[in-house]
Amino acid sequence: MCKNLFTSESVTEGHPDKLCDQISDAILDAILKKDPYAHVACETCAATGLVHIMGEISTNCYVDIAGEARNVIKEVGYNGADSGFDGNICGIITSINSQSADIALGVDCAIEMKDSSKDDFNRIGAGDQGIMFGFACDESPELMPLPISLAHNLAKRLAKVRKEGILDYLGPDGKTQVTLEYENGRPSHIESVLISSQHMDGISQGRIRQDIIENVILPAIPSEISNKNMQVLVNPTGRFVIGGPNGDAGLTGRKIIVDTYGGYSRHGGGAFSGKDPTKVDRSAAYAARYVAKNIVGAGIASRCEVQLSYAIGVANPVSVMVETFGTSRIENDRISRAIQETFDLRPAAIIETLGLRAPIYRSLAAYGHMGREDLGVSWEKLDKIDELREKLNI
Repeated sequence: MCKNLFTSESVTEGHPDKLCDQISDAILDAILKKDPYAHVACETCAATGLVHIMGEISTNCYVDIAGEARNVIKEVGYNGADSGFDGNICGIITSINSQSADIALGVDCAIEMKDSSKDDFNRIGAGDQGIMFGFACDESPELMPLPISLAHNLAKRLAKVRKEGILDYLGPDGKTQVTLEYENGRPSHIESVLISSQHMDGISQGRIRQDIIENVILPAIPSEISNKNMQVLVNPTGRFVIGGPNGDAGLTGRKIIVDTYGGYSRHGGGAFSGKDPTKVDRSAAYAARYVAKNIVGAGIASRCEVQLSYAIGVANPVSVMVETFGTSRIENDRISRAIQETFDLRPAAIIETLGLRAPIYRSLAAYGHMGREDLGVSWEKLDKIDELREKLNI
């Protein structure tokens, strides 16, 4: 019997990097509400008493960027001296330019359109070169790796008990981590759980540990996979009073593994938040997840990883790769051909199929972009199962 451990982490919406992601995506949403065809690449950084919003935005509408940022900061819970950061009075600097005209040449008219193509989906070229990965497996109901699924559940529960006043001494900043033991490639049991949560001064380590075990860990962890010998670590340093941007500078796009598959799958390196869907870093990553989930949902494989690659200004992907890790009786090259016959993976087609010009992004900026069946996002639908099965004769 082969055994191994695998660990994934998540963070709450008050984590400084996630705060920045939410600000960037709130600004994107505000712009898309008024101008669905805007080009947005918005980055945010935050430190003690200061938020800096920068990037490239081309739009025909006006949005109160500083106001959107303050709303996010206060809604997350940083609205007074007790939390260590205050959205009402923090400084906000904006450094915004329009999108580079050189980039716009490829985005606004793909190379295929320049060759007199009449296909409307060739009108948009990829906004940059790059590689994107999508993944799915049958370890959880939402077809996500179980370690990241459990880590997100813990992080959501940690935020819930704070917001509902169940543990009213907790602060917005928090992190979770789950280690699973696998036997012969399948989840066996939880080996350890780690939770670090910001808290008010004067609360004892013993009380925090007991409260979090009772109100966060036990409700969020399924009993069938918990282990009586499971190691539980809560605020291991013994103190976490200084949190958020006051304790650690935040930056958009620094939690890309939390945003995707918890390290279980490969990652192309591109971040999501603050980017409109012509940026394939975002839209093609969603499309790759859509493809992989339908492969697993169709029973073609129990684990599937899809890689897409693009060239700037070119609509069609440069490559489509599928890996099923020996979990399918169908050859990977046959599956790849079926994917390309079933899914249109040009940026304009992805945007239309998945409805990506809608202001849906701030809600995705915490607790993961993948597996979000709770939000009803289009790339989690299993609507291509029958077509894939038909093409593969299964």
